Order: sequence, then C-alpha cells, then structure tokens
Amino acid sequence: MTLQEFRVDVPDAALDDLRQRVERTRWPDLPDVGWQRGVPVAYLREVADHWAHRYDWRTWQTRLSEHPQLLTTLDGQPIHALHVRSPEPDALPLVVTHGWPGSVVEMLDVVGPLADPRRHGGDPADAFHVVVPSLPGFGFSTPLRETGWGHARIARAWAELMTRLGYQRFGAMGGDTGSIVSPELGRLAPDRVVGVHVHGGLARPALLPDDVAALTPRERERLAVTERIWRDGTAYAAIQGTRPHTLAPALTDSPVGLLAWMLEKFWDWTDPAAPLPHDAVDLDHLLTDVTLYWVTGCAGSAAQLYYEVRATEQGPRPRSTVPTGVAVFPTDPAIRRVVEREHHVVHWTEHDRGGHFAAVEAPDLLVDDVRAFFRGLRENAGLRRP
Repeated sequence: MTLQEFRVDVPDAALDDLRQRVERTRWPDLPDVGWQRGVPVAYLREVADHWAHRYDWRTWQTRLSEHPQLLTTLDGQPIHALHVRSPEPDALPLVVTHGWPGSVVEMLDVVGPLADPRRHGGDPADAFHVVVPSLPGFGFSTPLRETGWGHARIARAWAELMTRLGYQRFGAMGGDTGSIVSPELGRLAPDRVVGVHVHGGLARPALLPDDVAALTPRERERLAVTERIWRDGTAYAAIQGTRPHTLAPALTDSPVGLLAWMLEKFWDWTDPAAPLPHDAVDLDHLLTDVTLYWVTGCAGSAAQLYYEVRATEQGPRPRSTVPTGVAVFPTDPAIRRVVEREHHVVHWTEHDRGGHFAAVEAPDLLVDDVRAFFRGLRENAGLRRP
C-alpha cells in the first residue's frame, strides 16, 4: 500500500554511454528507396546525429521533474506514475493511460492544461487531478516482475492505484493501449468511473455489410489509411506478439536500433499531412520518449504487452455502460456505428489535424475535447460545486 515519492535521476554515465554507442553505430549500406522498406538510413543518421550531439536529456528531465511522481507496487509489479493535483478544489480525478511506443513523456503537453486550466487560459471548472501511470514494463514501471500483464490486469491495477490515491470516483482517458485499458476500467468499475475518453485506437473496425454501404467519404479515407498500415506496417506487432524475447537484445543493446524501431511508428501513425516524423512531433520530444526507453532498458519488457494481448485478448468485449467520448484524428479508423456496439458513446468529435499521438501532435485539440466531454458529466457525478 506504500506510495513513495519518486524523482527522475539518470546518471551522467548512462547518458555518456548512450552518446558513445550512437557515435559507434555500425551503419548498413542500403539503397535509397524512401520509406517504402522502413526508415531510410540517411534520415536515421540525421536524427541519430542530433540525438548524440544536440539533444539535451537534462532539459527534458527537468521538465518531467516539474510534475510530482510516485512509485508503488500493484499486484507485485513496481508502478511509476505522475500525480499532479489541481489547485482547484473541485477538480475531477482523471487517470490517463499511454501506449506503445509512448510513455508518460507523451502526456507532458496536456498534463498542465488539464490540471490547471486557469493558468492555461481555460475555465477552472474544467480542472482535473491528473494521474499518469507508466504501463507495467514501461519506463520507470520496471523491471517487469512476471508475465500476464494484459489490458484487463492493467485496468484492475489502475483501479487499485486510484483507491490508494484516495479517489473514489474518477474519469479515465487514453490513446493506443489507453484506448483499450480505459474502457476496461469502466467495465471493471462502472460505479466508480464517471466517464471514459479515448482516441488513437488502431484496431480494424469489425465492419458488417450494412456498415460498408453506409460509409461516408471521410470514413473511407480513414479506413484507407488503416488498410495501408495493416498491410505494410504491422510486422512490429507480429514480432512483439510472438517473439518479444528474440527482439529484446537488439533493442536493449543498440540505441540506434531502438530509435529506428520507434521512429518508424512516428512516421506511420502521425498526421498524414506531415511528411516526416519531426514535422508532426517536436524532434526533441520524440527523442525524450526514445531516451526514456533506453535509460530504463524497457524495450523488451514493453514488447511483452503485445504477447499478452495476442495470447489472451481476442474477440468482442461486453458493451460498456459508462458514458464514452471519442476524439477521432485523421489516422484513427474509428467508425461511430461500430464503436457504439461495445461502448455507450455520448460524445464524438472528428478532427482535421493530428494523428495517433494526439497528445504531442495536437495537444490543444485533445485537451479541449477531454474538457468538453467531462464537462457534461461532472454535475451528474456530484463532483462540481452547486
């Protein structure tokens, strides 16, 4: 039950070793065919050079350390979390779940506006007490003590985490893995979860013949992006879902190998209007995410989640009764009539910019959407002053 204060403190020796490893990279000699076969070597070399010689982890560590953090043990697993209490007394507790290849770093641009809207030009009545856990085996929620950490078990752990923090009723939001864990949390504790807000799902919609006939032009465009990703961009999931231990040594030993593995997803899943990853996401923000994976050695343990899901979590889920909000960005394959079969959708917004990593690509849109969704739920939950 212990909640320990946690501070990020990466030794200089670890950062020096990272730089030296990047500088000693043994580069492949491959033909230049753009992104057709993966990350182009020329682009990877540019990003790696920036990582080794211009990127400053200490700047980002300071920014991360501005937020109070804790470490606890849930179901035998060390769990790290940001816990940012709002200065507003009537703030709604909100647990925020990231995905892969994300981390708590992914949420740095949204934590402040969610927790302290008054300071960020918003309505103080929209404030949240923000809890951002690191998924088991990710970042500082390491080492991974045992197998079996699928979505349902994570949801149970988050419910216990919120209990330990003193939050009886709360909201849940998340993207990628968070778009699955957050609804699972609602199914697990519908009496405690006020509402669930999701974005950034990657699952192919289970379309029925009538669904296909009713697709709008915009929905067809989004599904075309999804089909391309599933056709050309799911090798990573097949490997992480079947042989994560074979992959782990390569990603744990080679920082540039890890960078390439993660960088490809920031090209594949970000706003289609952005030609390169750094056009969609600030390059140093992206490299902070990669650096966190490197300094914690978590690439292999983070991959285990794919194995757990493939092994145990297939097929439709029971329909949730918890009010659900969905923010749809250009790379999201969400189709409302399909989503409504498993979720009680009361809020649906389609955005023209951003992508899978909305918290770093379009944090303003995501924050506004989360505020708007929960605004209509607070009074019903008895969490706003009369």
